[in-house]
Amino acid sequence: MAWIVLVVSGLLETAWATALNASQGFSRLWPSVAFGVTLVLSMAGLAYALRTIPVGTGYAVWVAIGAVGTSLVGMFVLGEGFSVPKALCLVLIVAGVVGLKLLH
Repeated sequence: MAWIVLVVSGLLETAWATALNASQGFSRLWPSVAFGVTLVLSMAGLAYALRTIPVGTGYAVWVAIGAVGTSLVGMFVLGEGFSVPKALCLVLIVAGVVGLKLLH
């Protein structure tokens, strides 16, 4: 259960990062509200998951899901541009986190 909560919390990290961008420096109400709600839910889920998952592994997985997810949203939704080198870097992030999980 902790792993499912951790993955969902990582996805919520992508949501709050995207909402933070959309809030335009907290000048837009609803994206700012979405940021706050998803941030709290993401942190609460991370805290719950870290009760049973080692902090090094759990935090790395959470950050990786958020970073890769936010990068993909940027590339495919926000028009930041896709490139093979960017994709390879994201693959390296995922590979590193999978390695941490396997060595756990």
